[in-house]
This record gives sequence, structure tokens and C-alpha cells, in this order.
Amino acid sequence: MKLAIMQPYFLPYIGYFQLINAVDKFVIYDDVTYIKQGWICRNRILLNETDFLFTLEMKGASSFKEIKTIEVGNNRYKLLKTFIHAYKKAPFFKDVEPLLYSVFESSQNNLSQYIIDTHSMVNDYLGIKTKFLISSSINKNNELKGQDKVIEICNKLGTKTYINSIGGKELYSKSDFINVGMELFFLKSKITEYKQFSNNFIPWLSIIDVMMFNSKEKIKEMLNQYELL
Repeated sequence: MKLAIMQPYFLPYIGYFQLINAVDKFVIYDDVTYIKQGWICRNRILLNETDFLFTLEMKGASSFKEIKTIEVGNNRYKLLKTFIHAYKKAPFFKDVEPLLYSVFESSQNNLSQYIIDTHSMVNDYLGIKTKFLISSSINKNNELKGQDKVIEICNKLGTKTYINSIGGKELYSKSDFINVGMELFFLKSKITEYKQFSNNFIPWLSIIDVMMFNSKEKIKEMLNQYELL
């Protein structure tokens, strides 16, 4: 069984969904500290032919709180209007439009669960079958930190293969995983260019951008365009 563990990110780039697609189970890491200037509640889309940073409003967000305790704010309808304005002339807008309404009209207020719900909507659209788990629901030693906590989760779930995004290469040791009977891989996404209106290609935007300009069949190909290191 292949496993990945990541903090919940709101409508992240395709590399996040490549990681979801690469594993059998994907753990949403919600019992760690919220990072205020991170990517949990924000990402980028194409607006007026340039990249635009959008931010999901938070209630009670603090670097002293765990992610699972934070709630979503009140700007979802405003974001919906921004996304529609940005992509209403995109070739696959009509296909993706119902998903946008489902995402932004959700009444779920818990941040972790809301993002799990949005991940599930994208997964359904793309045909990704990976099962989601929530780290706070796993019976484990919560005094552990960093790599030790990740290994603990892997042990509790019985995995022998852990895959992390390439950003974790400086945080996790292959030899430490081998010493406890596990393989560790890092997923490195490959840039795949596609036409975005008439502008020069801007990579690594939200998965919504990918969906607006590419067919489901093309995106399924893109989900496999990575290296495991």
C-alpha cells in the first residue's frame, strides 16, 4: 500500500493531485500547526492574462492553532465571481462550472473538512479513486514531531511505501525510513505546457486552471507526468 501525507491546500496545483493519484491512501495532515503565510488557504489562477493570488478567508487563523480548529470565512461567493470572470471564455468552462459552484457554495465551515470536500470534487471530475484519511482521527503518539510523526502514521496504517512531494527532500531521510522497513520516494512534477488564452504559458497555477484549458483525458495523462526520486 502506497501512502502520502500532506497538509490540506485549497485548490492546489496539479503536483498535489499527482501525489494523490500516485498513492492508495492520502492522509490530510490536520493536527499540525497552521502556517499563516503558507499555501493552505491560497493559490494562483490566471486573471486578465497574468497570475493572480486568491485567498480563502479564514476565521480564527493563528500560527498557535492546529489546522483542524480553523474555520472558513465569508468570501467564498466573492471568489466564485472572480473565478467565473477569469475563466468564462476558457474552452472547458462549461464542463468545470458546476464544480466551481459546488466548491464555493458549500456550507462546510471546518477548514480541513472543506478542503477534503473540494479535493473529492476534483477527484470525482478526474476519476481519481484514492481514499482520504484525516490524521487527527488516527490513533497515534501525538507527542512526536516531524519525520518521527510521519513514520508513526505510516506504521499505524501499515504502509511500506511512503511518497512525499519533492519539497520534503530536506526534511525526510531515506535511510531512516529503510531502518524501519519502509521505502521513501519524492515526487517531482514535470512541467507540461498547455494553451492559456493567448498569453505566454504560466506554470503551476491552481488545478482549476489546468481543468479550464484541458480535457479530462489530457489531464489524466498529465497526472502521470512526474518522477519518483
